[in-house]
Amino acid sequence: MKTNIKTSSKGIKNIPFLDLKLINRPYEKGINAALKNAVASGWFILGDEVKKFEKTFAEFCRVKHCIGVANGLDALVLLLKASNFPPDSEIIVPSNTYIASILAVTLAGFKPILVEPDLDTYLIDPAKIEEKITRNTKAILVVHLYGKCCDMESVMRVAHRYDLKVFEDAAQAHGAIYQGKRAGNLADGAGFSFYPTKNLGAMGDAGAITTNDDALAERLRAKRNYGSGKKYVFDYQGLNSRLDELQATILNVKFPHLESENFIRQKIANRYLSEINNTKIILPPADTANQDAWHLFVVRVENRDKFRKYLTDNGIGSDIHYPIAPHKQLAYREWNNRTFPIAEQIHEEIVSIPLNVVLSEKEVSYIIEKINKY
Repeated sequence: MKTNIKTSSKGIKNIPFLDLKLINRPYEKGINAALKNAVASGWFILGDEVKKFEKTFAEFCRVKHCIGVANGLDALVLLLKASNFPPDSEIIVPSNTYIASILAVTLAGFKPILVEPDLDTYLIDPAKIEEKITRNTKAILVVHLYGKCCDMESVMRVAHRYDLKVFEDAAQAHGAIYQGKRAGNLADGAGFSFYPTKNLGAMGDAGAITTNDDALAERLRAKRNYGSGKKYVFDYQGLNSRLDELQATILNVKFPHLESENFIRQKIANRYLSEINNTKIILPPADTANQDAWHLFVVRVENRDKFRKYLTDNGIGSDIHYPIAPHKQLAYREWNNRTFPIAEQIHEEIVSIPLNVVLSEKEVSYIIEKINKY
């Protein structure tokens, strides 16, 4: 969403954290024309536009199947439900994540088991997974937070040792690459979100699941459609969670630009990494072996409120992804007295600074200059 930042008292600059209107402006004509054709077709659910996007995105991720669904949360819920785990199953999930990753586990009817992150990467620490595995553990749900892929080699090593499924929450990782493979093709299945703020964003809610498992894909296609693989025949208790034609149309217009826009994000991130030089600011790790999608550029700083006020006073927007750890949310009251110190530290110190495809070099230079002077 757009963050409205008032011009600083000196009138130096006004850089919103994110301006979706500006980001989508180059696509307006193409989207309007494509939507006109989609409306004229008279087919609005699971039609040609959805089929086109599913084929395109599957090829992009280099997987056999892409199943379009209503949103990223449903993608994860369906992925877990379609895996046919017994009711008492436990699913390993990071303690540092957006709450949707954990909601998916509970909404699917399973028990989330939280594992602390690595403080440097903010991602699940593979070295801490094994100690949380029990006879009821059936899967590990990793989260490629902020567009950086997890240490999948280490995660998969643990999973293979205990015969566990591994799923990716790739909601923020469109196009991210790990050891030559794209997010969405690193495990048994993956859930994507195309929420408007994502690197590939629709203009409403939208999501998808990717997998190479033929049987799982068949169940998923039925389960997203009330559990029906054939009209009025219901083999499963499913959901009404289908990527609609209009959102698929928008995604089809924007998709060809995903890689070039990710490249712009990488260029900006590289400038931040090489030019921000302030001991008060802890930068995210630079991983030259893999290619982050850089959905967000998240730094850590003590006294976050003071830092954000400084940015605001200088006309620079910011945000927090995310201010409250999931186990401290009222939605999970039963966990409120539990302690996950690394996740809590991260949630108390992180600040997201502007990183998007409409930032000019001058604006990036200004942000760097002001952060270095903090």
